[in-house]
Amino acid sequence: MSAIRSARLLASALVVLLLAGCNPFSDARPMMDEYVERVGRVLDAEPVFSEIPAAQTMPRRRNRVLPMPELELGMLDFLSLYGCELQYVVGEKNSVMGKVMQPLNRLRYEVRFIRTAGDCLETVEDEELQGVLKQAISSKRETLPIAIWNATWGVEEAETLFTFAKGEYPVEVNDLLSDLARDAGRLNKTVAALLEQNLDVDLGFWDEVHQRWQAEYRAGQLINSARLVAVRLGDATRVMRQRLDDRPLCLNGKPNNQSDIVQGMFFSVYIGKVQPYLADLRRARTDLIEPLSELASMQADVMPEHFQAWYQSALALEGRESVWANLNAAVESHTKGWQALLEQCGLRPGA
Repeated sequence: MSAIRSARLLASALVVLLLAGCNPFSDARPMMDEYVERVGRVLDAEPVFSEIPAAQTMPRRRNRVLPMPELELGMLDFLSLYGCELQYVVGEKNSVMGKVMQPLNRLRYEVRFIRTAGDCLETVEDEELQGVLKQAISSKRETLPIAIWNATWGVEEAETLFTFAKGEYPVEVNDLLSDLARDAGRLNKTVAALLEQNLDVDLGFWDEVHQRWQAEYRAGQLINSARLVAVRLGDATRVMRQRLDDRPLCLNGKPNNQSDIVQGMFFSVYIGKVQPYLADLRRARTDLIEPLSELASMQADVMPEHFQAWYQSALALEGRESVWANLNAAVESHTKGWQALLEQCGLRPGA
């Protein structure tokens, strides 16, 4: 008996696992496809699934990195002859490793150069050296925004954060973005300070930000989901409009069996499954996309032309090309479709 009972328990477990694996609401893409199917089913209409257009990918690094102007070699040689700390800063830059600095280390060098040159200026009495130092500091301050840009949007890690290769944003998974959101907020404060020429900021945390960008891909997943959801909501809205144009769901505002089925699907699937996911996307956009959008927009003065079109699509919250504006419009249109449909039967929520 125990063997038979064990076999039954094993069979039951396999059935549960099979059903879990077939749950269309466990991932964004099957969930949205299933939703459109069910809207068509309860409204006696055949839905048409629109093709989801390919997302615009982040420009390649060579098109994102800005050329960093260098001080004249003669000026550097001149500065390297004097004994203040700037001598060692310039020496490190002229070393083999200094010539192949990664963007973040180059930013650190630029900040350190300006600081030490300022300290040096307060101690030297030679007028020629003072003039050279002032000229060098002015030049470095002028080009600092370029170094900042390269250390944010010019790094390879940004491409991983925005990759589209990892599918859609997960369903019903909490606290995915806390570290990335905290990073973005801190990065924005630091970049804002640097752009105001406030160099007394800590750059030590910046490496951890890049490491997390390299390990995470949530921004790309969010963009994938925004495009998917906007298109599928549009498909479902067209089914509703088709039914509204063809024949009423209810006559004289009186509910019937079909309207009860429609209302049941509205609450169980749209309110119960789709809307919580929409809320997750809105929250994630607020927590991650908005600060990243700010990080790019505050550097608009140096933003490369190749980057601007991608920014308007992936990061901008408004505009014709914005995936986020398109998602908002799709949600608004879909909400109006449900209101019009249920209002025919006196079932509009909140009425």
